[in-house]
Amino acid sequence: MIPMARPMIGDEECAAVVAAMRSGQLAQGRAVAAFEEQFAAITQVPYAIATSSGTTALHLALLTHGIGPGDEVITTAFSFIASANCALYVGATPVFADIDLATLNIDPQDIERKITERTRAIVAVHLYGNPAALDRITDICRQHDLVLIEDACQAHAATFQGQTVGSFGTGCFSFYPTKNVTSGEGGIITTADPEIDRLARLGRSHGMPQRYLHETLGYNFRMTDLHASIGSTQLNHLEAWTARRVRNANVLRELLGDLPIAFQAVLPGARHVYHQFTIRIPRGRDQVAEFLKAHGVGCEIYYPLPIHQQPLYRRMGYDVSLPATEQAAREVLSIPVHPSLSDEDLFIVARTVREALAHVEATTLLPS
Repeated sequence: MIPMARPMIGDEECAAVVAAMRSGQLAQGRAVAAFEEQFAAITQVPYAIATSSGTTALHLALLTHGIGPGDEVITTAFSFIASANCALYVGATPVFADIDLATLNIDPQDIERKITERTRAIVAVHLYGNPAALDRITDICRQHDLVLIEDACQAHAATFQGQTVGSFGTGCFSFYPTKNVTSGEGGIITTADPEIDRLARLGRSHGMPQRYLHETLGYNFRMTDLHASIGSTQLNHLEAWTARRVRNANVLRELLGDLPIAFQAVLPGARHVYHQFTIRIPRGRDQVAEFLKAHGVGCEIYYPLPIHQQPLYRRMGYDVSLPATEQAAREVLSIPVHPSLSDEDLFIVARTVREALAHVEATTLLPS
């Protein structure tokens, strides 16, 4: 079986964890500080604040910007649910803009249509590692005095017009095991604003500027040194692994380019880092997925039910039409692209996709 993801954990990571355990500092110690400094340098920002997950990074980012009850936060419904739930966590209201069906990212034109006097922030997701239209989105934020939160949880080392994602607004990244680099579990906030840095550091640790002095309402969103030690080791390989993902994606595009499928479009000047390699299959997507799995090729649907159609949001009264989002949810299929794939693996993946499409086409044409 060729898996969808394969976390690359080796002797370096194991040794780093042992060293952290022997240091006697297990929670938010020197290893966390080193990890933050390393990630800030990669993202080209002055400050990086490690957290317990990408979700807590998003939650804390909104808190530090003072967003709360009565405020609206515009985001995409075509993402993992945390991209919207972070607004609910602070008492704000998620408002969904549709996506650009080509890039699968939030559509700046629809963002502008959804802005009201209550809008305070935009959570722009760089879906599958593909940078959103940051030139247009940052312009919208400037014109309407809005906070930009970049959900870069799938986009480590992605860039837009030469600038690293996570440095345009307040960035949020995840280090879940399937991400391009992992810390086992964890997240991080990136910012150029010293006040956001200060508030985020307070907020992640019970509002304490010093032990047992609680300045603000805070949370236990800390990262452990064990996780940070894994993350630091992984970051040493980020560029090489990213280059391999991009190379693998280019091979798949070439091998599958003549098929009746659509690839995720990449905007001019953007560097897609291919957390996922996602195609759109206009007809028979589910049958193609079943064929691939039955023939030893992992695949996944990210995401089969958009956030606005989730039971939670239905119960809250969300009844909005997002045609491009809903079409994408019916058509997308992600296939393996991770850096541990061999050339033979890539050829097998492409060949099996080709066979799956032919099988579905033949099955569809059979008389009933």
